[in-house]
Amino acid sequence: MGHTIRDKQKLLNRVRRIRGQVDAIERALTEENDCIHVLQQITSCRGAMTGLLAVVLEDHIRTHLVDAEAHAGEHGDAKEQLIDVVHSYFK
Repeated sequence: MGHTIRDKQKLLNRVRRIRGQVDAIERALTEENDCIHVLQQITSCRGAMTGLLAVVLEDHIRTHLVDAEAHAGEHGDAKEQLIDVVHSYFK
């Protein structure tokens, strides 16, 4: 994912925020918080992960699928890779 280098810091910041949200879920469970609080933490984390996926996926599409023929030899067929990622997301 060499094309992510230009946005590396932004992506890392997102991942660090997600890590903080996962830690908050763990704290909520450890402290036996109300179910609604735990559920809110989980949905916030899921939203952040979905947002991260959307950013990386969009960049992948713009970089590898808009000009798929030029990138076909790098890591296999970019279209098939994208299909695999989308399928794994919905499992």
